[in-house]
Amino acid sequence: MARIFKLAVVPVCALALAVACSKQSSTPASPTATAPTDADANPDGSNLKVTAPTPQSPNNNIRPSTPQITLVVGNVTTKFTTDVLLTYTFRVFNAAGTLVHQAGNVPSGAGTTAYSIPSTVTLQGETTHTWDARAEASGAFGPWSARGSFIAPVNDGYLRGAELYDPLDNGKTVGQIRGPVTFIPGVGIRLNTVLSHVAYVLPITLNEGEFSLLVTNMPANTEGNKTKLMAMAQGFDDIVTNDRRMTIEKRGDPPGIIAWRFITHGDQIDTEGPERTFYNFQGHLTYFFQATWRNNFFNVLIREGGVNGVTVYEKGKHFEGRAYDPNPHVIYLGAPEGRSGPDGASVEGAIIRQVWVSANPRPAFANR
Repeated sequence: MARIFKLAVVPVCALALAVACSKQSSTPASPTATAPTDADANPDGSNLKVTAPTPQSPNNNIRPSTPQITLVVGNVTTKFTTDVLLTYTFRVFNAAGTLVHQAGNVPSGAGTTAYSIPSTVTLQGETTHTWDARAEASGAFGPWSARGSFIAPVNDGYLRGAELYDPLDNGKTVGQIRGPVTFIPGVGIRLNTVLSHVAYVLPITLNEGEFSLLVTNMPANTEGNKTKLMAMAQGFDDIVTNDRRMTIEKRGDPPGIIAWRFITHGDQIDTEGPERTFYNFQGHLTYFFQATWRNNFFNVLIREGGVNGVTVYEKGKHFEGRAYDPNPHVIYLGAPEGRSGPDGASVEGAIIRQVWVSANPRPAFANR
């Protein structure tokens, strides 16, 4: 009986050994770009077995010669296989280390991979920015590269979609100049007469948002009895009778009176009688003017000392009906002469800079 038992066991063991050998001799699975388990993660937390990209340009605080900035990295190498379809993600940080732009799914190039920062991304000019990149595949990601660095070129302003930025302290404008003006380097554009103004036509109507600017050289007593610092309208029809008019007045006679009017698709609101307020503006100080129209509420804010200065005026009103909808949407610094004559046009001598019109909040780079 013992011999029979022994003969019965041998084939079973041989079968088990054959199965084990069969498993060991199968071809090992090739590495793929799918994310490995956490146990396979790299020390930095990345889980794709590739090297870090190498930042090539711009680097070492170089100043790009054109507004178009293209980031270039040397490609990664894979540690186990070369048949992985890689893409790259790029990040850009401002001088404070805050992420200001990120773009993924950038196709891998031959030897290097390049990504051009879109013109819609506004970087603060004359400040240092850093950037990095990493490779990705099928949800897995490799380590971030070392940081490259560059100094962003001066932003000369832009007019795109429903957004406008015009610094005006750089000797140029993205708007249309009407009448005599003077550019003062580092300060802004001076409206030399009551008939001087700058016009911008937004490519897309801004139904809700803000129009803000900084102004200097604007004392309380100036020429004109209904002069305007800023205005909006539908097209170039008479500003006084325009049925999508927004005007903010800093009157000179009587001096220092603040008044405004806003006409939408279904309503008109303005300051009347005692609502027209006096303020003793000082020519040597900087004032921040901001008009906002959101959620059926129009508001005017004025601060003395710049964007973060002391609030000296804030008044607004609710309006009924549909949103503000001029087409085309025209923005004015100052205002053109209307049927009321030159006394109701621009604030003579005002020096304006850092104009912002957008549905987005005013950015920090527009506050200098």
